[in-house]
Amino acid sequence: MIRTLSLLVCLLVLPAFASAQTYVAGTHYDVLDQPVRTRDASKVEVVEVFWYGCSHCYSFEPIVQQWKKTIAADVDFWSSPAIWNGNMKLHAQAFYTAKAMGVLEQLHLPLFTTLVVERKRLSSQSQIADLFSDYGVDREAFDKTFGSFSVVSQVKQADARARSYKVSGTPEVIVNGKYRVSASKAGGQSAMLKVVDFLIALERGNLASR
Repeated sequence: MIRTLSLLVCLLVLPAFASAQTYVAGTHYDVLDQPVRTRDASKVEVVEVFWYGCSHCYSFEPIVQQWKKTIAADVDFWSSPAIWNGNMKLHAQAFYTAKAMGVLEQLHLPLFTTLVVERKRLSSQSQIADLFSDYGVDREAFDKTFGSFSVVSQVKQADARARSYKVSGTPEVIVNGKYRVSASKAGGQSAMLKVVDFLIALERGNLASR
């Protein structure tokens, strides 16, 4: 009887142990050569690197929004735009302009939809201003914010950040400035967040041991 109970306990524990061993560095995620400083060392940072014109980012967005509802208070999640060319720089400015004006929640999905679904380029400040205007944003206030020192500085920081992360595609997720998670290595977009959860738990343990 004792032997049977012991066997049963082992069978119950083994799947959990196996699950914890599922994700391997270099196979399911990458370890950054040089860790990047996080904005809040008391929390586990999770950064989504995206581009409004990326169809994969568009399909990833609702998955991320659902996942955000599950994260604990010790996780610092935020988004950072990728910038590889002039158009992406404009779209990053649109992101930080919306954020600065307090309308990111209203404009975030429309920016995705305009570029990915409607296939409009949004290749000028004027075209982006038209979109913001459609959602009730004052054009003069938009123009002032779009070219402001704060917004331009944040765009430059986002560019430098993505380079430090060695991001080569979007969407990618960076966990605590140490690990880069992509759909290609994780095994799909939903799987990305399972890897992220695994890494959050790993980093949470590291924080607790300090």
